[in-house]
Amino acid sequence: MAREREDASIIRDDMTSTTATEDSPLLRSERSGSSSSPPSSRGPEDEEDLDTANQTVTKKRGIAIILSVYILIFLQAMNMSGITMAQSTIAADLDAYENAMWFTTSFLVALSSMSPLTGKLATIFSPRSMVLVSSVLFSIGCLVTSQARSFAGFIVGRVITGLGGGGTMVLAFILVLELTTKRNRGLFIGILNAGFTTGVSLGAVVFGGLIETVGWRPLFWAQAPASLVAGCAIFFSMPRSLSSPNHMKDKDVSLGTKLKRIDYLGAFFLSATVVLFLFGLSGKIQPIPLGSSLGSLVIFVLIEKYVAADPIVPLSVLQNRGALLSCVSQLGFMAGRWTVLFYTPITALAVFGFNPAASGSILIPTNLGFATGSLLAGAFHIRRSGSFWGSSLLCIVLFGISLSALSVSSTRDTPFALYTAIVFFNGLFTGGLMNYTLAHLLHLTLPETHFIATSLLGTFRGFAGSFGSAIGGGIFARTLRDSLEKGFKGLDGSDHLSKTREELIRKLIGSPLLVYHDGLTDAETTVAVQGYSAGLRVLFQAAVVLSAVVLLLQAATGWKGPGDKAKDQEEAVRDERGE
Repeated sequence: MAREREDASIIRDDMTSTTATEDSPLLRSERSGSSSSPPSSRGPEDEEDLDTANQTVTKKRGIAIILSVYILIFLQAMNMSGITMAQSTIAADLDAYENAMWFTTSFLVALSSMSPLTGKLATIFSPRSMVLVSSVLFSIGCLVTSQARSFAGFIVGRVITGLGGGGTMVLAFILVLELTTKRNRGLFIGILNAGFTTGVSLGAVVFGGLIETVGWRPLFWAQAPASLVAGCAIFFSMPRSLSSPNHMKDKDVSLGTKLKRIDYLGAFFLSATVVLFLFGLSGKIQPIPLGSSLGSLVIFVLIEKYVAADPIVPLSVLQNRGALLSCVSQLGFMAGRWTVLFYTPITALAVFGFNPAASGSILIPTNLGFATGSLLAGAFHIRRSGSFWGSSLLCIVLFGISLSALSVSSTRDTPFALYTAIVFFNGLFTGGLMNYTLAHLLHLTLPETHFIATSLLGTFRGFAGSFGSAIGGGIFARTLRDSLEKGFKGLDGSDHLSKTREELIRKLIGSPLLVYHDGLTDAETTVAVQGYSAGLRVLFQAAVVLSAVVLLLQAATGWKGPGDKAKDQEEAVRDERGE
């Protein structure tokens, strides 16, 4: 039977007694036995485990699940990048120029806050149910967003949409870990990353190309039926027996009892921490929200440690130094990456003078690089369990170099072909690093904690979009405003700005489209372009500094996992005995 499973993959056609039936579970925890043996202590008899998947699923169910998960990931990613191209039009329609950065931040804050809660709810109820709930929330959010007539209404819709998208990536990673072999796991993680990056790249292109033709409202309500259909397809494709271990033990427990188990206080203070911190860093630095976020974080930790019967984030996982530092380093790394995703289309729009559709297409080369790097690392290098410490550090160094190149090339004098090559390599190094750091995290943690550690890593990566948007947006907006004010004062030969100039600066900050498409004079356009170039230069320089910090954090994770440490202890004991 071992030979029959040697080339196991996600989709199985054989329906023998050892393979899955229509009611086979898709998820389960890593089992004890050979799969839980430390990598360093594996013998020849354990090598076959690299080619054995934890779970199998029939072909029809597998195809339905793969396509539906891809649709949900694509829609989630499209909402992250597409809004950049629609921002100017929406800001003008809702008269929300100065608050335009919250179009993206509100979505990402909700998504980041919901991700860990969704993972916990999936252990109380079931992943099957949570997928349906998430897709329904996403659909409702898209409908509310499309019908918004004010800034507040639009933000409410974006928040609901973010709440719905919070569990998509967590579920997708769990499915990959369960349905693929360890030898092919890196490849399928690369495919998953490629699906996500497709949504990011095409989102900007689709929004940019259709915004002037159909308007911004249809771009949102059209996502609602697609999300609902995909969620229902996953719900009905997953076997009824699909449950987390906790849910299996509590399957006879009433709904009311399950609802009482939810850590409502922890969820509230975790969300409050993220929202207050981001609000304190958006625009001008605000000490009161920042201090409040710190207080909320302390309360959250105390609740998780002393009050919550079933914590959202188990503190035992955070006590693993390698896991904790891996998550924190990913937070910084992805925050730097999101500056590229958010602001390279703005560079094409406000500095190079392209139209929205062409500006959005700048994400195609960087996301093509991302998919290429992730697939190459997974297909040719990550073919085993073990440490990928050196590979992770090398990718971080190369990633920082590409950010430095962006900081000096975001000017109108740079050949656009060169700029495109830089963003491609930035994506290439990002894709490789995403795969390497996940594989290294699995090496640093015990098999029985892989699901928790992976979900935690995904949560920190989700936070990164919020941090990158808020912190990067604050740095960029402040630098842009200062540069525009200085430029227009010099142009007018005055130490004070007129009300007309102040209004123009307000609009330019919220709408990069106005630089080349609002009838500005050549001199005014030059000031605006120089302002955007200055803002982008400082933004990417800040990202380079952040990359240096990420390098130190990732290096501190170490290269030895639990199996290596156990082996070192055994060798030390043998040395003492003189064996």
